[in-house]
Amino acid sequence: MKISELFRSIQGEGRNQGCISVFVRLAGCNLDCTWCDTRYAREEGADMAPEEVAAQVGRLGGRRVCITGGEPLLQADELLLLLDRLRADRYIVEIETNGTLDFRPFREYAAICMDVKCPSSGETSDTSLLAYLTARDCVKFVVGGHADLEYARSLIGCVPTGPEILVTPVEGSDLAEIAGYILAHNLPVRLQVQLHKIIGVK
Repeated sequence: MKISELFRSIQGEGRNQGCISVFVRLAGCNLDCTWCDTRYAREEGADMAPEEVAAQVGRLGGRRVCITGGEPLLQADELLLLLDRLRADRYIVEIETNGTLDFRPFREYAAICMDVKCPSSGETSDTSLLAYLTARDCVKFVVGGHADLEYARSLIGCVPTGPEILVTPVEGSDLAEIAGYILAHNLPVRLQVQLHKIIGVK
């Protein structure tokens, strides 16, 4: 499989924010978001067999693994082999996906964080996938301003009961405006800034 990078850090977003996690960043993406902060992951990564990746995860230590990208579901066959190995080794695994590919084949192995693309990204997700999220999953809206917030609000009713709904401001956006909108509309969301950027870790 194509690996962009593999490292241990503090999870900066999602349901496991603040927890030590090993990050497996797969290379390649089918989108080109305007505000992407991991553009380097679109490039071709290093070739590693799933068992090599699992061994490196073990050497880094910890019990939580975040599989991200790029878009990890593009490497479905090898990803399933890796997930099977990680499950056998009793890791707690989360997959971050851009919501363009069906994540259901992976759900028995991992929690899903579906990053729904808002208008400012210049891209779109398959919002019909929201219906398949479960209580251990979450959905994230990365928002840059009013239009993105309106779009997120229009979709909240499509999220089943259970998954946590996160609103993450784009770096440099008006945090007070975003918080004010959430308060004004009483949105059932958690406002979440990117912790790893605040504390200065990868």
